Amino acid sequence: MAKKTSRSKENSEIIYAPAQEQLITDTIEKNYMPYVMSVIVARAIPEIDGLKPSHRKLLYTMYKMGLLTGNRTKSANVVGQTMKLNPHGDMAIYETMVRLTRGNESLLHPFVDSKGSFGKQYSSNMRFAASRYTEVKLDSFCAELFKGIDKDAVDFVPNYDNTMQEPVLLPTTFPNILVTPNKGIAVGMASDICSFNLSEVCDGTIAVLKNPKVSTDRIMDIIKAPDFPGGGAILYNREDMRQIYETGSGSVKIRSRYNYDKAQNCIDIIQIPYSTNIEAILNKISDLVKEGKLKEVVDFRDEIDLSGFKLTLDLRRGVDPDKLMLKLFKMTPLEDSFKCNFNVLIDSNPRQMGVVEIIKEWIKFRLGCLKRELSFDLKKKKDKLHLLLGLGKILLDIDKAIRIIRHTEKEEDVIPNLMAGFGIDEIQAEYIAEIKLRNLNKQYIINRINEIEGLQAEIAKIEDILADELKQKALISSQLTEIKKKYGQPRRSQIIHIDDVVIYSEDDEVENYNVRLYMTSEGYFKKITLQSLRGNDEQKFKDGDFLTFTADTDNLADLVFVTNKQQIYRAKVADFECCKASAMGDFLPAKLSMDEGERPVFMRIQKSYPDNEHFVYIFENGKGVRVPASCYETKGNRKKLVNAFSSASPICAVFYEIEKDPYEILLVSDAERAITIKTSLIPIKTTRTSGGVTLMTMKKGNKLKYATDNIPEAYTKGYKKLKIPASGVTIPDEDLSALQLSIYTE
Repeated sequence: MAKKTSRSKENSEIIYAPAQEQLITDTIEKNYMPYVMSVIVARAIPEIDGLKPSHRKLLYTMYKMGLLTGNRTKSANVVGQTMKLNPHGDMAIYETMVRLTRGNESLLHPFVDSKGSFGKQYSSNMRFAASRYTEVKLDSFCAELFKGIDKDAVDFVPNYDNTMQEPVLLPTTFPNILVTPNKGIAVGMASDICSFNLSEVCDGTIAVLKNPKVSTDRIMDIIKAPDFPGGGAILYNREDMRQIYETGSGSVKIRSRYNYDKAQNCIDIIQIPYSTNIEAILNKISDLVKEGKLKEVVDFRDEIDLSGFKLTLDLRRGVDPDKLMLKLFKMTPLEDSFKCNFNVLIDSNPRQMGVVEIIKEWIKFRLGCLKRELSFDLKKKKDKLHLLLGLGKILLDIDKAIRIIRHTEKEEDVIPNLMAGFGIDEIQAEYIAEIKLRNLNKQYIINRINEIEGLQAEIAKIEDILADELKQKALISSQLTEIKKKYGQPRRSQIIHIDDVVIYSEDDEVENYNVRLYMTSEGYFKKITLQSLRGNDEQKFKDGDFLTFTADTDNLADLVFVTNKQQIYRAKVADFECCKASAMGDFLPAKLSMDEGERPVFMRIQKSYPDNEHFVYIFENGKGVRVPASCYETKGNRKKLVNAFSSASPICAVFYEIEKDPYEILLVSDAERAITIKTSLIPIKTTRTSGGVTLMTMKKGNKLKYATDNIPEAYTKGYKKLKIPASGVTIPDEDLSALQLSIYTE
């Protein structure tokens, strides 16, 4: 696009200069990438102290306001003060505060002691009150976040307008990154960190401090599983949990917890998954009731009150509450998953880490904080010792010190004269000169000097700790033990091993009864109850159509349909409605949503997919193949399998063989030639799309016309072949008539 540069005064023409071209790669590098890094580093991803910048700025502001020990103040006051560090707007700051409060119930250990309405984590409709109505202060638990912050434990940087300093990190005395749940969406990455129990995290961290090479299994035995603020029941799969502990990626399944009130015949749901809310659950239950899929429930309502969360379901008489809950777990967010993605900023670089690796990084961070705290204390004590040693020198002659000060004519000469009179340095002399006259007595000076021995012992102890990392780790361990003792809580989330979990089955809801199934050559399917067949068993078919399959089974059976388009469809008998013998039945291509021109050529009641059973495919080109049934077994409940067999030649017939009981099939070509072979002669191929081998040799242009296992008596001799490939035997006219009669009446 051209750029306007000037306007001519004579003819008022606008003069344009060509715009400067810029490569898209340069635009991304100069404009987009700084934005990306800003969002990742300074906004969305938590750091090793377990906090995002918005949390840290808010908590530090409250700390500087004296709200760790003082009375509560209006939230609006805190929001206003926080804007000195966080310029993103008052509502953004207040919403950050809301999540950290005790009233919102988002955290296992809330950072903000609150008064007023702050909404609830488990409800999207329960909104928080305006900041002018609510009051807050820091919870006593926050003392562990700020311990050592005034002792140079962490770095400070200028705020956005360079008017004050703020900490880069908070020197947390426990792995807050694993205790406080955190979620953030950056550009190109996200972070989802679930919470763990504080006591378990402290014990796990102590185990890593004692043995940095501790195994993941050992940590999993200590830190058993996540612990969510809303409770719930964790469906524990050790291998899935191991993946989370080792890689920081995976998901945790959580079920709601409930009580059954027999007197009122209702279910009270008292805990729900942390990843959902009551509105989502109510909406889904409402939809199921409207669709007629939840006839067991008469009424449902939100009964949240001051005592806590409660969702009540009134049941119909005779309903089994445990079976109903299994159904609701399957069909509603009463069972949900928390997707873990432990992305953490380490030295401003995002890293996805497992639990053990996060603990090790926190230990490294905490050791740095502790060394800085100890160095700060060491310097303070050494400075104090230095002053007291100077004070000790005037003990021998207090009168001399007074005389020097009194006889010095100029104020600026007092310090040099004291230095010369007692052989002390300027700092010591300054300290002595500032002592009040009333304290220039022997008792005061002796009392102060007696502190020297204690200071020297403390200095030696600190220097000893600073010189030995094992002692530093022991000090961190003792702090963690004290934190566990002071703030530890029992687990809120129950752990249920996956082997003990009962899974809902739709078959439990389907009425079971005996039926007879029919399928025709054109793809019509009938399900008829045996009771209905007693009155009339004469079947009605479309003109030219004939029966190809019939079997007795029950309403819970599974069906398999093989089609002429190399596809297999799965269905349940219960998916079809019962009909009468006089009805046409369901048209399978429409019922199963088959492709255009697709029709079923084979149907079977399939209970399992063993290796020693086979689908036998016979193709028009005279070839055949056996494919093990196990090749069609899938983990999921897939309704359609593509590429079920070879597409090299049109399918002529499909059979099903049990290896220990092979049977004979008759192959007939359009040249009126035939052979009879056992299915055991056909080779087995584990590749589903294998074209097979030639069974019957034919002249060019000929093809197989029939393949059947319903063999007329005339074909039991003379046509049998013991090896393949085999040449066809010419069929006499009388045998051909018998065959056609057999084909169209089977």
